[in-house]
Amino acid sequence: MTFAFHQPATSPEAVALLGSIPDSTPLAGGMTLLPTIKQRLATPAALIDLSKIPAMSSISVEGDTLVIGAMTRHVNVAESAIVATAIPLLAKLAVGIGDPAVRNRGTIGGSVANNDPSADYPAAVLGLGATIVTDRREIAAADFFTGLFETALEPGEVITSLRFPVPVRGGYAKFKSPASRYAVVGVCVVQSPGGVCVAVTGAGPGVFRVPEMEAALAESFTPAAVASIKVSADNMSSDIHADSEYRAHLITVMAKKAVAAAIG
Repeated sequence: MTFAFHQPATSPEAVALLGSIPDSTPLAGGMTLLPTIKQRLATPAALIDLSKIPAMSSISVEGDTLVIGAMTRHVNVAESAIVATAIPLLAKLAVGIGDPAVRNRGTIGGSVANNDPSADYPAAVLGLGATIVTDRREIAAADFFTGLFETALEPGEVITSLRFPVPVRGGYAKFKSPASRYAVVGVCVVQSPGGVCVAVTGAGPGVFRVPEMEAALAESFTPAAVASIKVSADNMSSDIHADSEYRAHLITVMAKKAVAAAIG
């Protein structure tokens, strides 16, 4: 297989290349794309490598918002003092992604754009009410994740950064696959001035919220508040790692752990 390879220095240059080269694909960390190409499941005419765009790898705080560039690698999120101070759950989440090789190559924007149903970041993006900033627009987290490996991104649209409102407190807990460290079930619980959000990844075909848990935690932000809440196994995933009933049970277990992490 042959394909062209481009390394633009700016976001506009990357967008221009994607728009001018039919069947071209942006390359972030490549954790999913490169294996897909090797298996001949994808045959792009060109790869547009985003790693040489400095503006897409920054971490900063703007008022009460944490801004993370889309090309920021997992290891940088995990080790950032800015992230650890503003939103500790994000730093702790990043530490648990994959292994050192994955954390040193994978990027937050690539993970969010790929929207793997077992990825960690979608739960944090939805739970924190983040805004996904692209070269064209800003997309609320609630409108971004649309289905299995599907998002609201249009062809050629590139995520440039993610904006996370700093919450009152929050926590993330996951039951991980021992091999891949993907979330069999991961739960992000966030308390913000606007209320409580409980976002779940790994359990179904995409990230989703649990309104019953949110209502209970709004009344009492304690692990006990969600301990007796049972989530239906309908529409839950079932595979070699866990069946649907076990995943439904794990949501409650991980929610309790996430609340404890937020408090503790």
